[in-house]
Amino acid sequence: MSAIFNFQSLLTVILLLICTCAYIRSLTPSVLDRNKTGLLGIFWKCARIGERKSPYVAVCCIVMAFSILFIQ
Repeated sequence: MSAIFNFQSLLTVILLLICTCAYIRSLTPSVLDRNKTGLLGIFWKCARIGERKSPYVAVCCIVMAFSILFIQ
């Protein structure tokens, strides 16, 4: 089933996108900072969410991992 139609898979993809963008921005900030608008601006926004809300994102990742490993 596609991640678009399964809510848990959609949340997993969004969390992975946020974590990946924040990690890439921590390594090379210039890659994401030059594209703040437009379609590629989505990655910059995900990186900002990952940086500013990192405790909440970490808790969501732990809950999602627990859910995937033990509930499914």
